[in-house]
Amino acid sequence: MTSSEKAKSTIVVKRVKKGGHGAHGAAWKIAYADFVTAMMAFFLLMWLLGSTTKGDLKGISEYFQSPLQVSMSGGDGSGDSTSIVTGGGDDLTKAAGQVKRGEVQARKHRREAVMKSERARMEELQRHLNQAIMASDKLSQFREQIRVEVTPDGLRIQIVDDFKRPMFDIGSARVKDYMRDILREFGKVLNEVDSKIVLTGHTDSAQYANGDKSYSNWELSADRANASRRELIAGGIETRKIVRVVGLADSSLLDRDNAMNPLNRRISIIVLNKLAEERMLQANGEIEAGDPGELEKSIAAPNASAAAAPPGAAPESSASAPAVTTTPEPAPATTP
Repeated sequence: MTSSEKAKSTIVVKRVKKGGHGAHGAAWKIAYADFVTAMMAFFLLMWLLGSTTKGDLKGISEYFQSPLQVSMSGGDGSGDSTSIVTGGGDDLTKAAGQVKRGEVQARKHRREAVMKSERARMEELQRHLNQAIMASDKLSQFREQIRVEVTPDGLRIQIVDDFKRPMFDIGSARVKDYMRDILREFGKVLNEVDSKIVLTGHTDSAQYANGDKSYSNWELSADRANASRRELIAGGIETRKIVRVVGLADSSLLDRDNAMNPLNRRISIIVLNKLAEERMLQANGEIEAGDPGELEKSIAAPNASAAAAPPGAAPESSASAPAVTTTPEPAPATTP
């Protein structure tokens, strides 16, 4: 292109004017901050609702409905739940969480301490009774029929029958003279012990002619236990110390392999430790078996028993509790 042509050409420049914005200020920042704050509050509310136990939620609800009543009465309704995690802890069966681990451990340590203390107290009583048996002319001649051993419930004294020297008349609750001497001597010794006493009567499996239809081993064992109670009281033990008298018949054999063994005919005197007394108090006079494995694990000690039970021996159960009856005694067909 020549210079004349360049001079003749016209160059048009188009400029696009953009619309101007008004003054912005900081209003948008405030709105954004409000939005973020609202979201934080929302998620915080969701977290609190999800982590609060049912007891707390119920307490909050009841507080706003009747704040004065809740604050005065307290309890679960005022939000004293055990954990903020529903079903948390080792025990997944709990719906409202578990007690804090520290509290559980503290209670466990206290319980173990009480168990050890009571174990030591019962072992000391065991030694004292063994010494009393050896020192007494009346008791020493029957030491083969007397067994003293520590159990999870306390100290158990078993006076077992002997084929040549039975404790009671045949099929009767009438106490033999030497059995009366044994019980009265024990009454003097046990009256010095600050513990409750439980008496249980046992028989072998020999049945009456009519079986369990009328007077049976259940009545016989209960009557023998009650007769033993009277002799202990005559020996000097306070009546209030004896809290339970039961007959177990042949439901708890000492020798399971030989149900007719005379050893199965026995009277058990159980000196309760404080834990067993507390269980009985909470159960309104009943003795709950609890968890023997846990008790034995907690208070296990070597050589706890003074005499070993014969093969097939079974631990005495305190679960059965027939009523003590005193019906007339018919002549037995065999020798319970």
